[in-house]
Amino acid sequence: MTYAEMFSELKGMLMGEDVSDIQEHLAFQFNITGESEGIFYIEVKDGILSVEPYEYFDRDAMFTCTADTLFKLARGKADPVMAFTMGKLKVDGNLDKALKLGDLLARRRKG
Repeated sequence: MTYAEMFSELKGMLMGEDVSDIQEHLAFQFNITGESEGIFYIEVKDGILSVEPYEYFDRDAMFTCTADTLFKLARGKADPVMAFTMGKLKVDGNLDKALKLGDLLARRRKG
């Protein structure tokens, strides 16, 4: 899977989520390693979700993982804390905000 294919699929999974009740600003950068290597970010600002294929310099947290790990997280097949513990997900930045990634992904699966 190319980076463009991976990004398109992931963006399609996330866009359309109702995050209007999230008033906190969240900015997560993802550094994807391996076959689909590339960078993108997810931002929640003023209750609006953005997923863009760019580096985000004023991020709250940066996650590094493979596309496979990211899709497992997004589909609920893996837990972010467990992935971190097992070394499949690296996290740099504000850990309190980083933990909210799990909440954001769980919201998607409930919808």
